[in-house]
Amino acid sequence: MKTENQTQETRPIIRSFLDLDMYKLTMGQFAYHRYPNVPVEYASKNRTKKVRLAEVIDEKDLRRELDFAQGLKPTGQELAYLATLKNNGGRLFQDDYLEFLENPQIPGYELKVEDGQYVTKFKGPWSKSIYWETYDLSIKNELYYRALMKDMTDEQRQAIYAEGQRRLEEKIRILNENPGVRFMEFGTRRRFSGNWQEHCVVEMKDKLEHGQMIGTSNVYLAMRLGLAPKGTMAHEMFMIMSGIMHKNDDEIRASHNQVLKEWWDEYGYDLSVALTDTYGSDFFFKDMTDEQARDWKGQRQDSGVPRVYAAKEIEFYEKKGIDPRTKLFAPTDGLDVRKMVDLQNEFGNRIITLSGWGTNKTNDLGLASLSLIVKAVRSCGYGTVKLSDNPEKSMGEPEDVVMFKRIFGYDDRKYKAEECVY
Repeated sequence: MKTENQTQETRPIIRSFLDLDMYKLTMGQFAYHRYPNVPVEYASKNRTKKVRLAEVIDEKDLRRELDFAQGLKPTGQELAYLATLKNNGGRLFQDDYLEFLENPQIPGYELKVEDGQYVTKFKGPWSKSIYWETYDLSIKNELYYRALMKDMTDEQRQAIYAEGQRRLEEKIRILNENPGVRFMEFGTRRRFSGNWQEHCVVEMKDKLEHGQMIGTSNVYLAMRLGLAPKGTMAHEMFMIMSGIMHKNDDEIRASHNQVLKEWWDEYGYDLSVALTDTYGSDFFFKDMTDEQARDWKGQRQDSGVPRVYAAKEIEFYEKKGIDPRTKLFAPTDGLDVRKMVDLQNEFGNRIITLSGWGTNKTNDLGLASLSLIVKAVRSCGYGTVKLSDNPEKSMGEPEDVVMFKRIFGYDDRKYKAEECVY
């Protein structure tokens, strides 16, 4: 594959409004329909602390890319595509939301440097500010790798792409030897570059012999390549709802299940994959009702040890008299192809296993990857919290974290802290 530095540097990194993850649109419609004017603040964080991004990426380059992304709108063709997507046999995106997207008015950003890191903040109504997350992450990642390769010779750059291709072909070989493994491509947020992500998706679409890649989270690639766009919800759903419902401890606790109730009301079965670890999966298993367990398609595991979680999910369904083989286990945290094979071999006959494969798929060229995130940090003026099944992934102001641990009965001793590699 051709190197990108010379051919791509004059073009914006985000060139389509749809170059984002599908869950930004499904959550975006939810917010537009139900809580359009709820004030929200998002903030970025680099969990790979040893990499001081502000000393690697030129600030004017970052601002140029963010400025361009802020002005993006879907084209007529893109809106027409969104109108064709289905949910439970009907339309996924409704006319009122598509009309809103004609001019989404994405709010501005704040950018500052703290301890060698760029911190971007995005404030505004939930329905308008929600789109920034994947744009910010994709931009910072691509600028970082461009900077690393800027002073390399053509031969050195070619060697990096050759190594990436070698690793990609090895993944394809392993998957072809394991036809039972199925996955969704989730690599947008921490990709090496947009061009490399597309290359990886095309290679797997063309070379996987058993159709294991069932779709991609990237809506733009799904549209261009004829793939199914995949995505449901993120942690911000629960975090923002805790600010909307914040009168007392009981209301904050109830906000978790309120998300499940309203999400089901908005989307029903097809998008009923619950994200389980915002306040620790132990609380999730206590909070999900018998009716929800029966009705919802399954669960997405995004922190902790996948095999430990899979066993807990299976036990959860069995105790409720539900056959786990009818339910979905969707691990999405830090997967590589060997982990996906192992999980399929261990659990594929006990529960439907479908991985969400991200950074290791679209950012594995021999250069170390970054663990960058953008999360909702305030909702209705209140600080938000994410506790996670991995304490290293927890977020929130210290006093808010203490409060939320008490409210949700979170016990640190039940969860293992693990380094955030991706």
